[in-house]
Amino acid sequence: MKALRIRTLLGLFVVAGVLSWAGAKLWDSLGTLPSVPLAAPIVLALIAVVLTATALSLRNRLRAQRDRVPGAKGVDPLLAARAVVFGQASALVAALVAGMYGGTGVFLLLYQWDVPPRRDQAIYAGLAVLAGLAVVAAAIFLERVCKLPEDPEGTATGI
Repeated sequence: MKALRIRTLLGLFVVAGVLSWAGAKLWDSLGTLPSVPLAAPIVLALIAVVLTATALSLRNRLRAQRDRVPGAKGVDPLLAARAVVFGQASALVAALVAGMYGGTGVFLLLYQWDVPPRRDQAIYAGLAVLAGLAVVAAAIFLERVCKLPEDPEGTATGI
């Protein structure tokens, strides 16, 4: 399994942000811009919490297994692989969603900051971007926790 690349995530974020900004500008010129839901940052934050809790749990179990603690529960390799896949998928989607809300938030900041409901929408969009970045950080942490140690022969692979 290949590791996440920060450049890929950053590229997805930037492309989604630019397209979202352009789409928001076009949509606003044709009528009313759809609102940014308050649930967006909440859902992204919950995903970040789940990923972080999974990473911490796996890290503690792997450490206990490595230190040969009596009664330590081992980590099923398939469980670790599924967790990493969930983390990677979450990071990719979070980069796209954060870019989308980032572009919309920039549009709202530049052109409609003086309208109080749109100011709230810009704040929600900013919070969604921060929560999306938290998802990416948690996914990268989870990936690092589940990475296999280097093989002495130089053929190390991730779970």
